[in-house]
Amino acid sequence: MDEITIARVVHVVAVLLWIGGVAFVTLVVMPSVRALHAPDERLAAFHRIEGRFAPQARIWVLLAGASGFWMTWQGEMWGRFLNPAFWWMHVMVLVWSIFAVMLFVVEPLFLHRRMAISPAPARDFVRMQRVHQMLLAASIVAVAGAVAGSHGLI
Repeated sequence: MDEITIARVVHVVAVLLWIGGVAFVTLVVMPSVRALHAPDERLAAFHRIEGRFAPQARIWVLLAGASGFWMTWQGEMWGRFLNPAFWWMHVMVLVWSIFAVMLFVVEPLFLHRRMAISPAPARDFVRMQRVHQMLLAASIVAVAGAVAGSHGLI
């Protein structure tokens, strides 16, 4: 097995576990928290559950980014970023960048502290659920575009 194939396997598995986890959190965990907890308790309940996924998500995001960068460098694919036909590569990098900033900067340095003292946890939970839904939608576009684009469909 060559190095590019190994990198592709790492990349696909990392994206699967990262975006699959985001889908599970967005489509299963958050609605369950909403159904089982009073509005003012939802944010705390969510953070108790999500706290187990965040460290895993950081690993998957790092592996997806490192393997994607490595494949782009090794395959000399930088020129694709200048070609509009490879729009899906831009979307992949954008989605990855948003998650990397959220997981490594915003959440640990600002967001968790702010939410711990939130005067409106019910409102914050609703806002957080909307953000998760938007990020999941963008992630699905990135994954679908990448699969279709890398197989010549678009």
